[in-house]
Amino acid sequence: MVNPSVFDRLVDRIASAMPDDANMLREDLNRTVRLAVSNGLSRLELVTREEFDVQAELLERTRMRLEGLEARVQALEEVAGKPGDEAQ
Repeated sequence: MVNPSVFDRLVDRIASAMPDDANMLREDLNRTVRLAVSNGLSRLELVTREEFDVQAELLERTRMRLEGLEARVQALEEVAGKPGDEAQ
């Protein structure tokens, strides 16, 4: 999820753009903006940085394993005398 300070900065920027006599609405604005942004972000399919890093590592290991398997298949095809391109 997004860092809570992002919400605070957003609310502060909006509140500072409001006229001084509208400051009593600041708390209501704070709640409204937080709710709107939170609802909008909850509809997105976001992942944490930690989840992203785990998936990136898994993808890298899978890619390395695939490359190893491709090399083994190529070696076996060479031993069998059947290159992969001629089989098609």
